[in-house]
Amino acid sequence: MTKLTKLCLLICTVLALNACMAGRYMSNYALTPTPHGVDDIERTRHKADSLMPGSTAWYDGLKAQGILKDTVIVGNRGFKVHACYVPAKEPATAQGTAIVVHGYGDNHLVFLYLVRMYRDDFNYNVLFPDLQYHGYSEGDHIQMGWYDRLDIEKWIPVAHDIFQDDFMVLHGVSMGAATVMMTSGDFLPDYVKAFVEDCGYASVVLQFNANRKQSFAFIPPDVLQSASLVTKSKYGWGFWEASSVKQLEKCDRPMLFIHGDADDFVPFSHLQKCYDAKTHGYKEMWVAPGAVHANSYAKYPEEYKQHVRDFLAKVKAM
Repeated sequence: MTKLTKLCLLICTVLALNACMAGRYMSNYALTPTPHGVDDIERTRHKADSLMPGSTAWYDGLKAQGILKDTVIVGNRGFKVHACYVPAKEPATAQGTAIVVHGYGDNHLVFLYLVRMYRDDFNYNVLFPDLQYHGYSEGDHIQMGWYDRLDIEKWIPVAHDIFQDDFMVLHGVSMGAATVMMTSGDFLPDYVKAFVEDCGYASVVLQFNANRKQSFAFIPPDVLQSASLVTKSKYGWGFWEASSVKQLEKCDRPMLFIHGDADDFVPFSHLQKCYDAKTHGYKEMWVAPGAVHANSYAKYPEEYKQHVRDFLAKVKAM
């Protein structure tokens, strides 16, 4: 073996080790941030009130009256997962059930504005879970919607058993929206009638690449492959398989797509990718002008509610 060959092998080995270390760092950074779970509850309570003042007081009041309750089941990979549920404002005339799914790093508290919208404005029953590694749920990493969809598929019959109605909508924001889109392509009970996704990403690899460009532009894109391999080895799934677009290709039930055109965290371009991928069944799109990431409701609360209300009325009339 020549000196040049040895040098090339050494360089390749060093580069491979560096890529592996960078991939491990990126996987850990993205999927196991701290603080999380119960240690992060206070921050998320403040966030809920910043999105809609009075949200946590509303939540605490219903909980104190025994109207809003907690439940725990065994979810995907054997971890215990938590959710809250609350009946419609007028239970005798409930219009259906909504499952509201939160985003990355959040928990069931953050999107109380959607829980209040469905319960108080639309008279829906609502179940709103903590995804794994969030809130009061167990878990060893953030599943980016891909494995979370398997937990949502466990929550669907739980919500149906609690509320006993035959019209269910899944509504998620950001990673929760990706979770909803990923769920939409799987086999689901007939009573799951509709989906609403708000600023979800087209795939995990596209989202992580966008985040890499925004925050770690010096890291080459090849590191994503290494991070995906690390994730696959540790948790059983890789970035490339976790695709909203691929799941939407199999979805034949109605879906409303929402995205702010000033969103640069989940790039606005993801909206069209997701919308175009759904080629079966009814679909609608609403672009919120000037809204940044996960800000469409806060910027246009009445318009947001009207779009969702009208969409659900159309689905019921089909």
